[in-house]
Amino acid sequence: MSWYKRRQFITLAGAALTGCTFTPAYAPGGPAAALQGAIRVDAPSDKNAFDLVERLEERLGRPQGDRYHLSYAIRTESIGVGVTPENATTRYNLRGTVDWVLKNAAGTPLAEGTAASFTSWSATGSTVAGLTAEEDAAYRLMRILADQIVTRLLATAGSFL
Repeated sequence: MSWYKRRQFITLAGAALTGCTFTPAYAPGGPAAALQGAIRVDAPSDKNAFDLVERLEERLGRPQGDRYHLSYAIRTESIGVGVTPENATTRYNLRGTVDWVLKNAAGTPLAEGTAASFTSWSATGSTVAGLTAEEDAAYRLMRILADQIVTRLLATAGSFL
């Protein structure tokens, strides 16, 4: 492609983008700017909940007040997926779902949903290695689920704020 055609393409693409109404989510006046530092998440009760809340606060900021409240329910299930001819399980999937509800200070639900995903780990090493791999899989799963919740909140913030 010649330089002239590349320059023409870039100019046309830039002109098309200037006509759109795209606004960054966290920009001043953006649809999700009001969420930053405004969501208090339920206190964690176990390791999975701690990892989930940690990631939510990482992405949304530590709460500065009680403007919004996010409650959640975590469910996980380990499933053996790799089995040897001797009937020994060598690989596991960890499936997880989080049902969540965002409420305003008055307790009125504003948004809700379910985040679901899975991670895997190998159980072929020592017992310690297997337990460490399982803990790491659970940590990764909670981060994935938290990211899904934040993405949904950011994408729909304009409809409930």
